[in-house]
Amino acid sequence: MVRGVGWTVHGDGRSPAPGAVVRPDERLSWGRTLGLGAQHVVAMFGATFVAPVLMGLDPNLAVLMSGVATALFLLVTGGRVPSYLGSSLAFVGVAGSIRAQGGDSATLTGALLVVGAVLLGCGLAVKALGPRVVHAVLPPAVTGAVVLLIGFNLAPVAAKTYWPQDQWTALLTLLFTGFALVALRGFWGRIAIFLGLLFGYAVSWLFDRVFGRIGVKDTPTGHTGGHWRLDLHEVGGAPWFGWPSTHAPAFDGSAVLVALPVVIVLIAENAGHVKAVGEMTGDRLDAVLGTAIAADGGTTVLATALGGPATTTYAENIGVMAATRIYSTAAYWAAAAFAILFGLCPKFGAVIAAIPGGVLGGITVILYGMIGLLGARIWVENSVDLGNPLNLVPIAGGVVAGIGDVTLRITDTFSLTGIALGTILVLAGYHALRLVAPTHLRETGAPGGG
Repeated sequence: MVRGVGWTVHGDGRSPAPGAVVRPDERLSWGRTLGLGAQHVVAMFGATFVAPVLMGLDPNLAVLMSGVATALFLLVTGGRVPSYLGSSLAFVGVAGSIRAQGGDSATLTGALLVVGAVLLGCGLAVKALGPRVVHAVLPPAVTGAVVLLIGFNLAPVAAKTYWPQDQWTALLTLLFTGFALVALRGFWGRIAIFLGLLFGYAVSWLFDRVFGRIGVKDTPTGHTGGHWRLDLHEVGGAPWFGWPSTHAPAFDGSAVLVALPVVIVLIAENAGHVKAVGEMTGDRLDAVLGTAIAADGGTTVLATALGGPATTTYAENIGVMAATRIYSTAAYWAAAAFAILFGLCPKFGAVIAAIPGGVLGGITVILYGMIGLLGARIWVENSVDLGNPLNLVPIAGGVVAGIGDVTLRITDTFSLTGIALGTILVLAGYHALRLVAPTHLRETGAPGGG
């Protein structure tokens, strides 16, 4: 039997007993398992198809490959780490930087493929050397700073690209999404981004009916220009079944350099995911951390080789497990199957491609800020002492360089900018300063401590 495929029925197959959990190698009845799988798909939907839209990639291919990646991840980890692998939002800023440099989708996916290969190598190294190497090379002070600068580097995209397309729809979508994130409980709160998108669709449709086209200009000869906020004319002609568009990656050194810092984020995401799952299930999963990182890297290589976005483990689905106390990998296999079916439906992709710009404006203002503040959360949870110059100096320099998109021109054809430069300043600066710092600063700024 293939490891991780084969489950015993938990109790009566209906629901966990009071205080009990459904373990990864258990399942409920197949009907309930399919329902749980659909719930996992809905939980990951918002981020998984928003990410490729923001990066200019095919959302159908992204959803399809998320299902394939999830299945492969479950196989490689032997069913020990229940997880859904969706599109990584950490690369949205990278995509903007690469396209600003003149790169296209092939250049972007080529850079992401290299990141996946490096992540695969890092996972194999962690498997060979042990999980402690992650904490030694990437202490919380560093990982928090990199996550923060990657998220906040995206702010101009939200402010200058999406928000101006329809500011009032953007504002209402922002307010509703914020309300949903705070006020809704349980499962509904975890799909707040998805609900915000639905709300934005509805507002755009209503504004089209009430106010007409947006962007209409009055001229001496009459009205000119303008477009509908919600344009679904391509949805009707899209087939129900078909293979999504793919393309071969292209490789460019400067694009790869911009993307490589995200390796740090992906390692941190995987480490956090494995730790969280281990705490919830009561299993010691340190030994499988390297395998999980390598599996994520391998699935990223596969997805990007076909022209899709990189993959990563999803916190949204951890929330579903925590709420239901059901950690069965059978539910994730069901989710993977549903995602593959959605990915093979071009009509679904046409609906996603029609997301109004104003809706994306409202969503991204919150989403990008949340990504950045995850870095601050890493500092808080690990008691990072920002009063210690060993932490403060490299973080201050790197974060400002990353957010401000500072450029260091090295030659006429090669420069470091934004995310890449900020990450190098944080990572290299931290470890270099540790070599010369007095003992009392090294002790209070030790990896994993405050």
